[in-house]
Amino acid sequence: MPGSLDFGKAFEHLIVNELTACLSYSSSVETLSYWRTSNGYEADAILGNGQIVIEIKSCEEVQSRHLKGLRAFSEEHPNTRLIIVSLDPNPRRMNNVEIYPATEFLKKLWNGEII
Repeated sequence: MPGSLDFGKAFEHLIVNELTACLSYSSSVETLSYWRTSNGYEADAILGNGQIVIEIKSCEEVQSRHLKGLRAFSEEHPNTRLIIVSLDPNPRRMNNVEIYPATEFLKKLWNGEII
């Protein structure tokens, strides 16, 4: 059920699996990892050496509070492309963060526009 903890975990798992599959099928040498600090900041997917950082949120409207992990990561890596994948109805930008609905993100991913 959308909004539940299980839904959020399943949504994150779906996007991470798609990232993993895309990297594998494209024979990319980029690695996929995650990032978490002792203060609790996190990013769900780090591509390569931090060139692209992706946060996955199963919410219908990304708000500034959802950017905390990405902002913390970008303080140490200022040239990083920051992306949030969510259930937002339309793509948009919030400051320097690209926000994509999951379906649009997946199209861009498989069309080579993300990696």
